[in-house]
Amino acid sequence: MNAYPGSVQEQNVSEEPIVGATEITGPQLRPAPSIGKAWRDRASWAVRGLGPPTVPIGVPSTSDDISQQHARLVIDLALRVGEALLSTGASAADVVTTVLRLTAAYGIHSTHVDITFTSISVSIQRGANEDPLSVMRVVKVRSADYSRLEELYNLVEEIAFARDNGHEVIEVEDARQQLSDILVRPHPHRRWVATAGLSCIAVGVTWIFGAGPVMWIVAAISAALVDQTQRFSQKIGLAGFFANALSASIPTFIAAGLTALGSAMGGIPGLNSPSVVVVSGIIVLLAGLSVLGAAQDAIDGYYLTSAARGIEVLMMTLGIGIGTALALQISTALGVGMSISPYVTLGGSPLFGTLGAMLVALGFSLATYTGVRATMLGIALSGAAWILFELVSLFQFSIGPTVAIPAVVVGFAGYYLHRQLRVPELAITTAAIISLLPGLAVYKGLFLLMEDSEAGAYITAIYVQFSVVIGTGIGLAAGLSIGAYLARKQIGTDRSAIRARRRGVGAY
Repeated sequence: MNAYPGSVQEQNVSEEPIVGATEITGPQLRPAPSIGKAWRDRASWAVRGLGPPTVPIGVPSTSDDISQQHARLVIDLALRVGEALLSTGASAADVVTTVLRLTAAYGIHSTHVDITFTSISVSIQRGANEDPLSVMRVVKVRSADYSRLEELYNLVEEIAFARDNGHEVIEVEDARQQLSDILVRPHPHRRWVATAGLSCIAVGVTWIFGAGPVMWIVAAISAALVDQTQRFSQKIGLAGFFANALSASIPTFIAAGLTALGSAMGGIPGLNSPSVVVVSGIIVLLAGLSVLGAAQDAIDGYYLTSAARGIEVLMMTLGIGIGTALALQISTALGVGMSISPYVTLGGSPLFGTLGAMLVALGFSLATYTGVRATMLGIALSGAAWILFELVSLFQFSIGPTVAIPAVVVGFAGYYLHRQLRVPELAITTAAIISLLPGLAVYKGLFLLMEDSEAGAYITAIYVQFSVVIGTGIGLAAGLSIGAYLARKQIGTDRSAIRARRRGVGAY
């Protein structure tokens, strides 16, 4: 008869002796477990985990059955591709995902990628019985070059697509040769076209702020001089901090000259807004900084790279402020009593604002050597983003949501166009939101810091104006990230990209 749980069960003893066993002289009793222990066992069973850890820690890497020669060729190819992507403007998350896709396409699934601001390392673990491989390269050049970036993405996309669909993947040596051809290929247009693109950015900013045709010409000349100064500073090896200070002084001196000319001639028609020249020059300089890249890396979990980019942006912005302040002091010493108004506002009509944003996108695309298709898409998307920005501004939200909502639309459309038309997502999304960069907030904060040394002015500049700068950068980066995420959920992505993204996000 079966005993119920918690009772004493009597054990019957055979009368025949068992060879090799201890003689049993009577019935044996097993003590009954306590009721409390039984309930504790039940409770432990109800809450005890059954599966593996949600986030594996210290799990051995997979052993790739590959030769050492093949591993060396693949790791060299992956490292060169990663370095080129970082040098041409890709974010840390995109670089990691792309490198993981590339190595997986050649049968290596135990790849690890580590990125800092100035270096990239790629490691391959080939199991306990084989020597691991790890190579690092220093990223010496950082310059937005979206035509080359598009070709790099297309190369990796071709290799990964062939692998996912069971086609023959091109040999590693052939891929290395294609990569070399991409890296030495000339730009799609000459350097003076890129300078003209920066002038278009400055003219577009004057349209947004409602300035007249005379100011368009002045802003274009100022931006061209800023670009040439940047190039000259790079040639002579001048540090970026001093190069930005020297460049920022140029539009300020031009504004001071306009002020002095207007005072001497009793006013000149069309030259009534010198502050716009300074703002346009600041936005031209900010367009070359990684403001969005720093925020995007922080959102993606690459905090070391984000911190380094953030410090770079901070130092370059301080250089802009020092250059502007020095130009004002020299102008005052020369007897030019210039006072740049910090109350410049978005004074243009919605039509001119939209056209100005589209012109800014065109100029940015030219300055970054973007392809024709991506340029056209970036221009159209920038106009839509500015219209949405104007509509959201009517609700008087804070600056974060005001710029984040258009950025979500841009991020969604950018990823969709990237999947459908094979254009670089970064090129069209950055061009579309470049007109929303916080150039005006930087200008106002710098003005308050320069004009008044009282504690109240410093508090206002730091906690009000520069908080707008930070909020704008985070809002734009978060909006682009959310938009791209929604697009991936809606239209999907290929298998290799899914696997690589899961391994890359939040890993570093």
